[in-house]
Amino acid sequence: MTARKKLPIGIQTFREIREKNHYYVDKTALALQLINGGKHYFLSRPRRFGKSLFLDTLKELFEGNEMLFEGLAAQHEWDWSIHYPVLRFSFGSGKFTDTQGLLNTLNTQLRHLEQHFCISRQFDDMGGRFADLIVQVQQQTALPVVILIDEYDKPILDALDYPEIAKINRDFLRGFYGIIKDYDAYIKFSFLTGVSKF
Repeated sequence: MTARKKLPIGIQTFREIREKNHYYVDKTALALQLINGGKHYFLSRPRRFGKSLFLDTLKELFEGNEMLFEGLAAQHEWDWSIHYPVLRFSFGSGKFTDTQGLLNTLNTQLRHLEQHFCISRQFDDMGGRFADLIVQVQQQTALPVVILIDEYDKPILDALDYPEIAKINRDFLRGFYGIIKDYDAYIKFSFLTGVSKF
């Protein structure tokens, strides 16, 4: 008798699902359709809707991790020789009810990305660091950058009971995300997820 696959309950990493042989509904054809059909996307869906897993699937696809896609729609439809640099941000675990929460979370994630790509920090402000990271990574790899942002709106939603903090976070993020538009020439693809539209 063949052992049954496990359900990937609570698992949000594509790699873990594939390596541990959990059930997986193949969304890679949709991923390819999105990639081939446009450049910048925003997906708003309720919580627990599979957004983080889809974002992680995109990350593994762009990074060229072919072994994870064996038997899936993308396996023979993707150029696995190209390994795009991926800048992934997640606001899922941050605390955003004070003025430092958003800055601390972004500082940590930017620092990890700078270290990962061996980029020396040139700017103190978050926007400058993000823009410089995009440019330096693109120049270092000679490939356009992929930007994935999970729960883009959580710093605003968490602070709704603190209207002044929510406004500060919203205004800050508007400028931060505006960098994606300003540095479009360096970007291959961007995908933001959230539960609302601000």
